[in-house]
Amino acid sequence: MTEFWHSRQVPHLESRRSCRENTCYRPHTHDRFSIGLVDSGTTVFSGAAGDPIRLAAGDVILIPAGHVHACNPDEGHWEYQMIQADQDWIAALLPPPAAHLLAGIKVYRQPQIYRWFTAINNTLFTDAAPSGIESGFRTGLHECASVEPAHQLVTCSDQELLARLDPVLRRLRQDESNPPLAELAELAGMGRYQLIRAMKRLTGFAPLAWRQNERVTASRRMLREGRALAETAHALGFVDQSHFHRVFRAHVATSPGTYRG
Repeated sequence: MTEFWHSRQVPHLESRRSCRENTCYRPHTHDRFSIGLVDSGTTVFSGAAGDPIRLAAGDVILIPAGHVHACNPDEGHWEYQMIQADQDWIAALLPPPAAHLLAGIKVYRQPQIYRWFTAINNTLFTDAAPSGIESGFRTGLHECASVEPAHQLVTCSDQELLARLDPVLRRLRQDESNPPLAELAELAGMGRYQLIRAMKRLTGFAPLAWRQNERVTASRRMLREGRALAETAHALGFVDQSHFHRVFRAHVATSPGTYRG
């Protein structure tokens, strides 16, 4: 079961509640700041760096935009919540001492943090135009900033490598079909396997997996805006709606139609 909350009156926020029993997520990123809450069961979280982390009921995980991750059930039934917000909006709520919350993935195991964000999410699902949300987020984030996380994951921020791979990323974004790996490697002045290793170091993805993730991220933005499924699939270069459906479900663990609502 999965349910989503969206509001045209509060476009910078969205949320979901889900329960899962099987592996459902490929590694992926979000273009928004994510706050995950584990309600019951256990799950294994993996990022682009570091060892997998087992999360249990009451854990809260903060994932800044652009950080590769996947989270799948460990054993049995797993229930969770995921609140997502535009990262610029989140950044505006943080005083300078709390800016480190945007620097990497963090896991918290303080009951009060879980209760606070659960209360915020309950407000979202019961009020189409929730009031007091900004102050609620500010308080919850300040609480996170005041304690040490149980785990932290920091991804690569190699600006020299980013500059070298920029032509590759632009080609992957712009081409209507998957560009040949040999041509991408030539753009970066690398061998094919060297390019794959460099892309994984910088982004957490191999080149074509990065392209697929970018298309799913773009499709979520379009669906939130109310665009039709067929229009979205065509605009992003999917072969047909069936192909779009399969790729979207692999990243979001639900269908495009359910996500759009």
